[in-house]
Amino acid sequence: MEDELFPRACAQVAPGAVHVPGWLSAPRQRELLDACRQWARPPAGLRTVRTPGGTMTARQVCLGWHWYPYAYARTVVDGDHSPVKPFPAWLGALGRSAVTDALGPEAASGLSYDIALINFYDADARMGMHRDADERSDAPVVSLSLGDTCVFRFGNTETRTKPYTDVELRSGDLFVFGGASRLAYHGVPRVRPGTGPAELGLTGRLNITLRVSGR
Repeated sequence: MEDELFPRACAQVAPGAVHVPGWLSAPRQRELLDACRQWARPPAGLRTVRTPGGTMTARQVCLGWHWYPYAYARTVVDGDHSPVKPFPAWLGALGRSAVTDALGPEAASGLSYDIALINFYDADARMGMHRDADERSDAPVVSLSLGDTCVFRFGNTETRTKPYTDVELRSGDLFVFGGASRLAYHGVPRVRPGTGPAELGLTGRLNITLRVSGR
């Protein structure tokens, strides 16, 4: 009831980092979920990612370029070796619209998104503090949330520790970070099971992250 009486406001979390609650409409969330389910199918589908530090608990599928620790390739070099699925033009347009709404039209000018990293979190999945530093472009990163609510920890560019800000990301929320915050450490310390909209039909959380490779 509180959310109905007091809608969540757009907020700048750090310079160049903006949270836009409820950016995706319910129909658009449904369309994006349907697309994610198709992308997650093999070949080049949802996989478990192994890093030098261990196995990620969130599973991932990539579009456009395949990310693996800590580089990009055109095939799933750490999986089934299939060609990575193509990055659709409509997803790039969605990314530019997101940047326009969060940071303004000048920030979106000339952007050409060509990477999507789609992470699926079940109730026990987490994401440690990290930086998105494997791209050759400093274009803003666009993050879209579907399903269960998570705690998104957004930190600083120097260290994985404090200072940081914890933001609640719900289904349909947008988070964009660029400029001075482009290389800030960030992570997901917890997911809140059963908090997603029932009508969406998703158990768990999907995060769709859009990037510009600069390649």
